[in-house]
Amino acid sequence: MDNNMDQKLPDIRHSVLVNAPISKVWSAVSTADGLSAWFMPNDLEAVVGHEFQLNAGPFGLSPCKVTLVEEPNRLSFNWGKDWTLTFELSDREEQTEVTVIHSGWSADQLTEFGQPHTVIRGNMDGGWSGLVIKLKTHLED
Repeated sequence: MDNNMDQKLPDIRHSVLVNAPISKVWSAVSTADGLSAWFMPNDLEAVVGHEFQLNAGPFGLSPCKVTLVEEPNRLSFNWGKDWTLTFELSDREEQTEVTVIHSGWSADQLTEFGQPHTVIRGNMDGGWSGLVIKLKTHLED
């Protein structure tokens, strides 16, 4: 048996229904100002191949690269060395369903900061559950 095989961990997925039109929600996940308002300071541009940074405060700047733009329904970018972050938006008449998918977890990998994915995944899962509420609150103010 090969012990070098990555043991994949499940993606983190959180969904929330927002009382806002999809165009407004798209702006909150696909622009630097929009993402900064509820997530982290950044210099995102919704252009495939665009390289940008998320300012993770005490963890410093994380390099990112946009990998998918399907306005106004999907945006994905690589985050750091291991992760992919995807925002999926679905129009629900007067509301928008937002699903955040944080993928790239492996039981035998460490983050750039030397922390095991198994530990950080739990922290991030809890973090995202709060962040989708923060996004909802931001958009409904």
